[in-house]
Amino acid sequence: MSTDVKRTRKRAGKPDNFQAVDTFLLEQLPIPQALRNHLTFSLGKSDSWATSRDWYQTAAFTVRDHLMSRWVNTRDAYREANTKRVYYLSLEFLIGRMLANAALNLGIAPELSTGLQEIGQQMEGVVEMEPDAALGNGGLGRLAACFVDSMATMDIPATGYGIRYDYGMFRQTIEEGQQVENPDNWLRYQNIWEIQRPEHTCEVKFYGRVVQVHTDHGTEHHWIETESVVAMPYDVPVPGYGTQTVNNLRLWSAKAAKEFDLLHFNQGNYEKSVEGRHGAETISQVLYPNDASESGKELRLKQQYFFVSASIQDILHRFTNYNSDWDTLPDKAAIQLNDTHPAIAVAEMMYQLIDHYHLAWDRAWKLVTQIFAYTNHTLMPEALESWSVELFATLLPRHLEIIYEINHRFLQMVNQHFPGDCDLLRRVSIIDETHGRRVRMAHLAVIGSHTVNGVAALHSELLKTTLFADFNRIFPGKFTNVTNGITPRRWLNQANPLLTELLTQHIGGGFQKDLSLIKHSEPLADNAAFRQAFRDVKAANKQRLAYKILQKTGVVINPQAMFDVQIKRIHEYKRQLLNVLHVITLYNRIRSGQATLHTPRVVIFAGKAAPGYWLAKQIIRLINDVAAIINNDPVVGDQLKVVFYPNYEVSAAEILFPGADLSEQISTAGTEASGTGNMKMALNGALTIGTLDGANVEIKEEVGDENIFIFGLTTAEVTKLKTGGYNPWDYYHGNAELKQVIDMIGSGFFSVGDPARYQAIVDTLLQKGDQYLLLADYADYVATQEKVAALYRDEEAWSRMAILNMARMAKFSSDRTIGEYASRIWKVSPFKA
Repeated sequence: MSTDVKRTRKRAGKPDNFQAVDTFLLEQLPIPQALRNHLTFSLGKSDSWATSRDWYQTAAFTVRDHLMSRWVNTRDAYREANTKRVYYLSLEFLIGRMLANAALNLGIAPELSTGLQEIGQQMEGVVEMEPDAALGNGGLGRLAACFVDSMATMDIPATGYGIRYDYGMFRQTIEEGQQVENPDNWLRYQNIWEIQRPEHTCEVKFYGRVVQVHTDHGTEHHWIETESVVAMPYDVPVPGYGTQTVNNLRLWSAKAAKEFDLLHFNQGNYEKSVEGRHGAETISQVLYPNDASESGKELRLKQQYFFVSASIQDILHRFTNYNSDWDTLPDKAAIQLNDTHPAIAVAEMMYQLIDHYHLAWDRAWKLVTQIFAYTNHTLMPEALESWSVELFATLLPRHLEIIYEINHRFLQMVNQHFPGDCDLLRRVSIIDETHGRRVRMAHLAVIGSHTVNGVAALHSELLKTTLFADFNRIFPGKFTNVTNGITPRRWLNQANPLLTELLTQHIGGGFQKDLSLIKHSEPLADNAAFRQAFRDVKAANKQRLAYKILQKTGVVINPQAMFDVQIKRIHEYKRQLLNVLHVITLYNRIRSGQATLHTPRVVIFAGKAAPGYWLAKQIIRLINDVAAIINNDPVVGDQLKVVFYPNYEVSAAEILFPGADLSEQISTAGTEASGTGNMKMALNGALTIGTLDGANVEIKEEVGDENIFIFGLTTAEVTKLKTGGYNPWDYYHGNAELKQVIDMIGSGFFSVGDPARYQAIVDTLLQKGDQYLLLADYADYVATQEKVAALYRDEEAWSRMAILNMARMAKFSSDRTIGEYASRIWKVSPFKA
């Protein structure tokens, strides 16, 4: 029993009889024997007919044995101490594969690898059999996964809440150059890492109507004639690194309240008999259903309310089991809203406190605003979620009433402080009356939270001066910044074992848990022997990536070339298209003989476009069409190759990041909230070419102006140019190379059989105003790329800069990020189980 638990029990006057689960027997069993035991007793097989998947399952069961006792002990310790907990609500958790990560965090990876070798298996092959748990789209979901890892590592009592999607982010294939979406059936062979908890199911209600009942205690609101769905929890352990703490990730799966209608079945109406089950289970079936249709919008709002309602019920149930004074709720729970997706939690908490626990409005609202905090992840107003009042009234009528009441009281307060400012009231209202009466979820989150944070210094400042400027006036001091981070366990220790080993040899261990220690590698940038060893590691990682690219795409690339990598969600503001313009420029220079000092380059793209985002899918197709021409042009040869790496996911990222030489972070200034791919590539020894956007600004501050390639307009210059009347035609006519590139795209040079294929892309740049200013930044981008190429030819200078980038990444550990959340926002302290 921990000292913290003993001290708490003594203060409470409780007997010291808490017994932790004994881990001795499990941890003393030799891993080879444990593997064989699970093969026989868990899977009912012998060596002679065990498949590769069987060996993965035996390895996972073996690692899980070491997890389980720590997991139980952690949860028991939290309950015994009745400690304050953080509840992290996120619609996405892009956790990826768990076997290798869990083994590393538990400290048993070497023994597991050796044990597998003793029975004739290789760790790498076994790990490859695990499907990625792709329960997220990109940076938002991966950030959530890094955060739960850091909370466990730092002994922060915490639970993550999300959805257990039957099908995660779609599996992407490229057919004839185009993205094709396929179901990601990651649960086909079940999930070894989860435990179903039927005893903690919750009822989630939809539709119906609200009636008012007058009692001696006032007016009560009853939500009646509803349709119910059962929320079934599945718990996944989250082990910390170098600690006994194993926190919990609770994912909800939707089940029908009535799975089978016998009456309809007996009448021969077999489809009707299971209709309720299918309708309910659709809620947790697919991550981000296409919301182009009204039914798609309804399903997406259902998803959000489903997981939020179940989570809030779970939190309050846990609180009432151990506490009787509602005023202590903020001392026991801190709830973080990861973007606007879970913003309905503000209204749901009010609904639970008022309608179920019968608290007065003012008391309930005070509690809500002491519990919730909100992280904003976007500066673009069009990306902030809003829902029609009509949809809300149909699906969640009681919550619409509560939102109207929150809004009414809020606007009264605003009017008292800013009397007569009707425009201000209109702008800050939760209900948007100017665009078809819609519920603004970000406004609800801001009003209902005690703290609102951005995820990079620039982003947070822009929130206060642009997107939420009115709220910053109304709530001075509510807005703050907590720059994002990444976990070094996943993105250095696991993704780059060769670099981890090299660093350990020279600066010792410990940087996996305290990334500040990596600063000790900075003097090694001036050590010629270390630079050579560093290059050897990078070469091996590039060789591994080149082999994967050959397997995935059939494209043969030269590992000696510069690997120029842009991997992220495909979106216009992330400007993969600007990268393509540069690629075609290089191609034209090679073809014309202008590239006399050309640096061989492999330009690697990876990322998924949202199924309904047609233009983003066209950009993917253009990349592949450009690649088909360039990669097969004998004049070009190995001087330039273009690769689109399909089905970008966590396991792919673990190969792509260590193999990158150049990190493309080229979004239009003022559009990217933070970015974390920039941090991951720099930590793995890549140099950054980027705009002063998102976390690039802080990376520049850390690594030094001379160790990063910055180009393009600043945020202020972007605003000034747009305000003054930006005309992309001026840039088109004023730059012969740019004009040639755009004309090639528009004329069908890369789509001979369909010359008009990319007319929409050309129109976006020229006819529709080039919203993200690609043409304005083109010349500076190309010129900066020339500097990149020149430096790459000097391998000693390049290596020195790459080492300095790696050594100065300490700030961007998610442990630092979580430490700031814990001390400044959640007011929670570490607790060792």
